[in-house]
Amino acid sequence: MPYFDRLDATVFRPTEHVGGAWSLDEQHIAPALGLLAHAVETDRDRRRDDGLVLARLSYDILGTVPMEAVEVAVDVRRAGRTIELVEATLTHGGRAVVVLRAWLMQPRDTTAVAGTAQPALPAPEATPAWDPTTVWPGGFIASVELRRTQQEPGRAAFWVRSEVPLLDEPVSPTARAAGLLDIANGMTVREAPGEVAFPNVDLTAHLHRAPVGGWLGFDTTVSFGPTGLGLTSSVLHDVEGPFGSLAQALTVRPR
Repeated sequence: MPYFDRLDATVFRPTEHVGGAWSLDEQHIAPALGLLAHAVETDRDRRRDDGLVLARLSYDILGTVPMEAVEVAVDVRRAGRTIELVEATLTHGGRAVVVLRAWLMQPRDTTAVAGTAQPALPAPEATPAWDPTTVWPGGFIASVELRRTQQEPGRAAFWVRSEVPLLDEPVSPTARAAGLLDIANGMTVREAPGEVAFPNVDLTAHLHRAPVGGWLGFDTTVSFGPTGLGLTSSVLHDVEGPFGSLAQALTVRPR
């Protein structure tokens, strides 16, 4: 069973694996983010054959969505020969729920200058297994495998993977990873979710290469400010090393 069943070209129905963590009758937004990335890549491949690659994924999360069918629409906002800005919108009942603005760029051979000063994480096999359902309920959290080294509340390095496909159709490693990115905000909590709510209102990932698939790693820090604002910041990894960064703006609400 995948995270979503495709009902037609633009409509998708969530399965039990999409069940939310903050509320069990709502979708966890993570799989929807992967669905939008996949929609952008599918639209790209329909329009052109030169393989522009996703370089930035910037999502605004406009509200919650029940465990019901959603619709996806894609619009090219800035067409170009080597760079495009594409917008994808997830709607439920005519209401926009998530908007993705994605930059796509022409790939070229930069092997001679490739590199990063960011250190690699310890391998997944060297990281202890951890059960996230001890903190969070819901079908999505139950669908993933976690390995984590916790330094302190709000600071951890962890690896995640899922055997559940996004859809019953080919999906790129980048879109597959996008469907797991939103988990970052809940894997090293500063405060117990029953005491403080801290949902994110956005998510932005910048990539300097495409992930290779399989395990997805996070080197994550969660910060709460004194006026209700918060930030979850992560360096993204795969088994070959760092490949990008992630930021999520939080609304921090003591219960």
